[in-house]
Amino acid sequence: MFVVTNAGVATLFCLVTMLGWGSWANTQKLAGKDKWAFPLYYWDYSLAVFVLGIVFAATLGSFGSAGMGAAENFRQAGREQILRAMWSGVLFNMSNISLVFAIDAAGMAVAFPIGVGLALVIGTVASYVQTPKGDPALLFTGLALVVFAIGMSAIAYSKLPRKPGRGWTKGVAAAIVAGCLMGFFYPQISASMSPSFHLAPIQAGYLTPYAALALFGAGLLASSFVLNTVFMRAGGLKFGDYFRGTARLHSLGLLGGIIWMVAFSANVVASGVVGPAIAYALGQGATLVAAIWGVVIWREFRAAPRGTGRLLVLMFAGYGCGLALIAMATR
Repeated sequence: MFVVTNAGVATLFCLVTMLGWGSWANTQKLAGKDKWAFPLYYWDYSLAVFVLGIVFAATLGSFGSAGMGAAENFRQAGREQILRAMWSGVLFNMSNISLVFAIDAAGMAVAFPIGVGLALVIGTVASYVQTPKGDPALLFTGLALVVFAIGMSAIAYSKLPRKPGRGWTKGVAAAIVAGCLMGFFYPQISASMSPSFHLAPIQAGYLTPYAALALFGAGLLASSFVLNTVFMRAGGLKFGDYFRGTARLHSLGLLGGIIWMVAFSANVVASGVVGPAIAYALGQGATLVAAIWGVVIWREFRAAPRGTGRLLVLMFAGYGCGLALIAMATR
C-alpha cells in the first residue's frame, strides 16, 4: 500500500486536508443557490465518499510493498476494529447533519464556533491521549490560538444583521451535539488502525488506513438511509425529488464528497507519521480556509458594521500562528 514516512510530506498532506475540508461546502452553497435542498445534495455527497473509499482501498491500498493489501487486511481484521471504523462514519454523519441543522436554525454566528470549536478541542485532546505523539507544549498552545481565532470569528459573525424567527435554542443544542460527535469520530477510526502502520508490519486484527477508510464510507452511507431520510421527511421532500435533479446539481454533490474524502484520506495516511492529534488539529484548521472563502469570495461580511475588520484580522492571525505551532509540534 502507499504510505508516507517523511514528516514534511505528512504535514503537507495535512494542509491538503485543510484545503479540502475548508472548501467542500462551497459545492453545497452553489447547489443551495439553485434551490437544491441539503438532504438531496447529501445523497450524492454520501455516495461519493463511499465509492472513493472503495476506490482507494482497491488502488493505493492494494499496490506496493508496504504493509498488506486491502483484501488480505479485510480477511484478517478483527470484529472490533471493523465496527470502530464503521462507527466513526456513523458518528461523523450524525455530526455533519446536526451541524447543518444548527447553522440553519441559529446561524453561523452561534453554530459554527460552538460545533467546530468543540470538535477541535475534543478531537485533538482525545487523539493525543490515545496516541501521545508530538510536542505537547507546541500542540496545545497552537490549539489554544485556534480556539481564540474561532472566538473572534463568532464575535465577528455576531455583528452581522440577524434574520428573525430562527430557533436559537434548538440550534445551540444541535451545535453542541454536532461538536461532541465530530470530536469523537476521529479517535474511533484511529483506534481501528494498526499503530505505526507506516513503519511496522500491520498488527494482527488491525486495519490499514485504506481498509479503515472504506469501512468509514460504508458506515456513513448506511447511516444516511436513516438520518438523511428523517431530514427529507422533516423538510417535506420525497425521493422522487432527488431523481428530478439536473446533472449539474448531482455533480455538485459528488464533487463535494470527493473533495472531502480526498482530504480525509490524506489526513489518515499522514497521521501515522505526525500522530492523530496533530493530523486532526491541522485538518480542522479548515475553519481558516472556510473563513477566507466566506470573507473574500462570498463576501459574507459586506453588511457588517465598522470595526468588524479588526476582529477578522485577529481571527486570521490566531489561525495562522496556531496552525504554525501545531505544524512545528511534529517530532
